Amino acid sequence: MSNLNPLLDRNRSFAGTGAHEGLSPIPRRQLVVVTCMDGRVDPAHILGVELGDALVIRNSGGRVTNDVLQEIAFVGAVTDMMFSDEAEPFEVAVLHHTGCGSGFLADPGFRAGLAARTGADDRALADSAVTDPYESVKRDVEQLIQSPLLSSRASVSGHVYDVDTGLVTTIVSSTGVSR
Repeated sequence: MSNLNPLLDRNRSFAGTGAHEGLSPIPRRQLVVVTCMDGRVDPAHILGVELGDALVIRNSGGRVTNDVLQEIAFVGAVTDMMFSDEAEPFEVAVLHHTGCGSGFLADPGFRAGLAARTGADDRALADSAVTDPYESVKRDVEQLIQSPLLSSRASVSGHVYDVDTGLVTTIVSSTGVSR
C-alpha cells in the first residue's frame, strides 16, 4: 500500500466540503511565505494559514534562491496585471527555523557527496546551509530587498520558527522595497 493512500482518502473528504470553490489565485492576505520543506514547518499549522490566505514557497532551508526570486517576480507581475495601480502591496515573509536539516550542508563530507550525486555546485550548497537561522533569515531578507526582480509594491519580513517551543519570532520587521 502506498503511503499516499490515507491522504487520498482525506482528499475525498476535503473535496466534499466545497472549501476549494471560488478562491482567487491572489491570496486574501496578500502574502507570500518562503519557508523550509521540513514537515515540522507547515505554515497551515504554525501560522494558521488557511486555504486561499497565502502563497507558500517551500524548499530546503526556506532559502531565497534564484528560483524563488523568479517565482516572487511572477507573483508581482500577475498582481500588477490583474489590478494595475489599484493593487494592494503584498508581503514576502521569509521563515527559517531552528534545527534545520539543511545545516548538514555545512559539513564538507556530506556536501561533497551530495554534489557528486546531484552535480550541484559545492559553493552554492555551502551557501544554502542554515546553521544559524537568525542570521540566514537576515541575509535572505536583504537579498529580496535588493533584488530588482521584486515589485516596488512588495514588502519583506524575516522570521524564525523555534521547533522546540512552537513560537515564531520576527527578526526583520516588514520593510518596503527601495527603488
